[in-house]
Amino acid sequence: MSEIPAATVRSRVRVPLRFGDSLAVTAEAVTFDGLADGAEHLAFVFDGPAATGAPLVRLHSECLTGDVFGSARCDCGPQLHEAAARLSAAGGILLYLRQEGRGIGLYNKLDAYALQDAGLDTYAANTALGLPEDARDYTVAAQMLTAIGVTAIDLLSNNPDKARQLASLGISVRRTRPTGVYATPSNLRYLHAKVARTGHTIALPRLAS
Repeated sequence: MSEIPAATVRSRVRVPLRFGDSLAVTAEAVTFDGLADGAEHLAFVFDGPAATGAPLVRLHSECLTGDVFGSARCDCGPQLHEAAARLSAAGGILLYLRQEGRGIGLYNKLDAYALQDAGLDTYAANTALGLPEDARDYTVAAQMLTAIGVTAIDLLSNNPDKARQLASLGISVRRTRPTGVYATPSNLRYLHAKVARTGHTIALPRLAS
């Protein structure tokens, strides 16, 4: 198990949130001091029975194009909406992590899109730019959870790397619950790459030959 530096809670404030036109919820937004990468990551804590003990937790990497502008090239926006709905209904924690483009940043992500249009998959496109296939490090997620007193969770994710990293950082992942499948004609190859390259647990239709 990796030793990680302690972070502390900086502030807490209740915030009404709206997702599209169909979901309005309220959560406690939590900010932190001492996060390992110095970025401004947020935790949103939703009241409910699953908010205590081993709460349901979603680690959501920031995706400006999907979360804000509704891009159909990924499944990020629908996953965020689903997580907010499930957590607001049952209780739990959403960690919103500033890791745009699997950690490579917004401009590089858009450069990778151009390479995907030329035939590369999402991971090969990152590599062609001289960047890691997936640069995300979930140390800050473990710090955030520990700072708010959570060391055992149920994880809402299709990505096995999140559970592996959290376990290595001292967070007990009791079980993993998958998100829904949000396949579109624009993101199907992207989703297939996630299944084939990094073992995401997504049941997908076949690609057209």
